[in-house]
Amino acid sequence: MASTIFDLKMLRAFYASFPARVDAAKAKLNRPLTLSEKILFAHLHPENPLANYKRGSDYVFFQVDRVAMQDATAQMALLQFMTCGRKKVAVPSTVHCDHLITAEVGADKDMVVALDKNKEVFDFLSTVSQKYGIGFWKPGAGIIHQIVLENYAFPGGMMIGTDSHTVNAGGLGMVAIGVGGADAVDAMSGMGWELQMPKLIGVKLTGKLRGWTSPKDVILKVAGILTVKGGTGAIVEYFGPGAEKMSATGKGTICNMGAEIGATTSTFGYDKTMARYLRATGRSRVATMCNKVADYLTGDPECYENPEKYFDQVIEIDLSKLEPHINGPFTPDLAWPLSKFAAAVKKNKYPAKLEVGLIGSCTNSSYEDLTRAASIARQAKEKGIEVKAEFTITPGSEQIRYTAERDGLLDEFEKIGGVVMANACGPCIGQWARHMDDKKRPNSIMTSFNRNFTSRNDGNPNTHAFVASPEIVTAFAIAGDLTFNPKRGKLTNKKGELVKLDPPKGIELPKAGFAVEDAGYIAPAKGAIKVAVAKDSQRLQLLKPFKPITNEELQGMRVLIKTKGKCTTDHISMAGPWLKFRGHLENISNNCYIGAE
Repeated sequence: MASTIFDLKMLRAFYASFPARVDAAKAKLNRPLTLSEKILFAHLHPENPLANYKRGSDYVFFQVDRVAMQDATAQMALLQFMTCGRKKVAVPSTVHCDHLITAEVGADKDMVVALDKNKEVFDFLSTVSQKYGIGFWKPGAGIIHQIVLENYAFPGGMMIGTDSHTVNAGGLGMVAIGVGGADAVDAMSGMGWELQMPKLIGVKLTGKLRGWTSPKDVILKVAGILTVKGGTGAIVEYFGPGAEKMSATGKGTICNMGAEIGATTSTFGYDKTMARYLRATGRSRVATMCNKVADYLTGDPECYENPEKYFDQVIEIDLSKLEPHINGPFTPDLAWPLSKFAAAVKKNKYPAKLEVGLIGSCTNSSYEDLTRAASIARQAKEKGIEVKAEFTITPGSEQIRYTAERDGLLDEFEKIGGVVMANACGPCIGQWARHMDDKKRPNSIMTSFNRNFTSRNDGNPNTHAFVASPEIVTAFAIAGDLTFNPKRGKLTNKKGELVKLDPPKGIELPKAGFAVEDAGYIAPAKGAIKVAVAKDSQRLQLLKPFKPITNEELQGMRVLIKTKGKCTTDHISMAGPWLKFRGHLENISNNCYIGAE
């Protein structure tokens, strides 16, 4: 699949017209533009005139370039789309089967169970996708956001996806926004998609990451500054010399967790690292097109030279001084620098024994991530250190898994007792059949995922979940002790010797290139396809078109619920055991807002 460029005709047309659209916006506004503004104004829907829309106030319709859906949220979206009367989707769209696979014992056995348990849903998604011109990625192909980054994301583009972490595509210079299924239906039907014009937060990165510090630590630091609400209604735009030195997948990690600060999305300007990633993933022609219009794919110099003038808020981080961070428990904005983490564990009486370390997910399963973590795992084996905690690895895609296996990375993990899980969301979204002696016992886990809300990963409200980079998680899994400091501490090996872990070493992109035998993609069908939905299904329910709404129905409407505190998509419609009802309107309605206060 690495040699395939999807929607090449659309991309050629996009880059041919993008500069003129940006120039028109600059002329109308009579000022320099940030990257976020360039993308937004270049994607105005025809029904919206080009105007100086007020940030945080005006609602504007946009015309997105593509739509992506995961298997849980795609069900209702496509059931709705079937009532729209269209023969094909109006914009390039894809479905990705990643949410309905439960992690328990390992990839092979877990996949067999998932395919059997969710057969009717996968059959529905496959047939409805093929019928309506939608690309379909089979179970095991990988996590939606990794697949999008590897195949579909492109600098300057605008996309929406039915998952909070669609924002991951900002790592390739997109404005990519997580939405509900109804929004996706609007876009796939050819309608404009509405969004309040976002405010802009600029994050200037200087210096260079080194040693144990990684891109994950940038967003963990930002989360500590802005909190889970601080980015609400805003696009976070990263810039500066530090950003240019960071890999495209590292940028994706930072953008991914922008969802955890409430940001509309996050993005980076186009640079050489993005060009390298495009070429490595078989999209050299896209990189060539980008290089010809490179100045249009980043913010204007004036915006970055005087950011306070063009952004609503500015944060500056010196990467050379940034420490590794560990955030949690119970919220991703409780940020602890590594040097202060052990004291925090003791002071707050967090369970100091680390029981499970989990790496991977859409946030941190790039080739670079796995090589850095593998370099730590290799040291444990070579230095004779017995790994104290359980350890799992979740590859982000079949391409990543296949390449990592070929290059010996998975073997490094398995040598220290690591278990490779399916290429799916798994424990990150609560699809984890965790085996514990007491499922209510207070305990600690550490992940390289994005969210760590109460009960998020394993359903146990007493599980203290901490979030860190893959290499930090690997080091702590080896130690099995939250008071351990990988930068300074020593561990006792099997010979009774005190040994120290050296800083991780990573490889940005595989020297032998990415490889895969079967990426798991099914193209839309050319002939007639019958959509598979059983009449007596408890998981899928065909919908009847709603009658057109009238103005009278909108009068005197009552507020049915008012929430307080955190209210994320997790609280609105919880995942885990409820995922099986996402395609059945009556059944899933019983889940609405049960996690909110």
